[in-house]
Amino acid sequence: MNILFIGDVVGSPGRDMVKEYLPKLKEKFRPNFTIINGENAASGKGITEKIYREFLSFGAQAITLGNHAWDNKEIFEFIDSAKNMVRPANFPEGTPGKGLGFFKLNDVEIAVINLQGRTFMAPLDCPFRKADELVEIARARTPFIFVDFHAEVTSEKQAMGWYLDGRVSAVVGTHTHVQTADNRILPEGTGYLTDVGMTGPYDGILGVERDAVLKRFLMSLPVRFEVPKTGRTQLSAVMIELDRKTGKCKKIERILINDDHPWYS
Repeated sequence: MNILFIGDVVGSPGRDMVKEYLPKLKEKFRPNFTIINGENAASGKGITEKIYREFLSFGAQAITLGNHAWDNKEIFEFIDSAKNMVRPANFPEGTPGKGLGFFKLNDVEIAVINLQGRTFMAPLDCPFRKADELVEIARARTPFIFVDFHAEVTSEKQAMGWYLDGRVSAVVGTHTHVQTADNRILPEGTGYLTDVGMTGPYDGILGVERDAVLKRFLMSLPVRFEVPKTGRTQLSAVMIELDRKTGKCKKIERILINDDHPWYS
């Protein structure tokens, strides 16, 4: 059982990279299931129904979100009918959408859980307690459980990995947009990566025009962040191989495609 997860797609440059490289990734790695984090897919903030359906047409089976999920107000018009979309589960009760999705794949089910961290982020419900609740529900149906933990600090992400070790197939971090090099299999069989990285502009800063970010740091004044429409791009992803009987991780491999790490056929 192979799961491909593409990280934090930013704006049209990120969407173009997914369109170009997802078929190549599928040909090479033969994933059974593909997940995309799309919370930055619409001009860097939020997602639209058109983009959501575009990702599905590219070959994704699940779309996860994060703290920018609500930035494009169109999401409130379609999230409850978007069966393949999973938003952070620890938003308060009554928030539109769902934080746990079950996806049928031939004779098995895959559970996808999306959680959001709290350190330096919005004060949501505890992601660890919410993880306990959802993992128990998921394990009653399937051993194949993938967790996208959308969080700011590495310590909170590592804590979640250790907290869920042996109870889920993989915990992969999103949000910080820089791929980390700590992919590993934890002692009880959970695949872990602190951050899968970003798919989008390569020469910006975290996916936005670098001049605006530099001005913010130099002047401490409000600036408008825009996603560059031209320039070099990159794709960040992770490939996870799971044991077909136990759901535990057998291999976790980072994927990075850019001018300094060119695609290989």
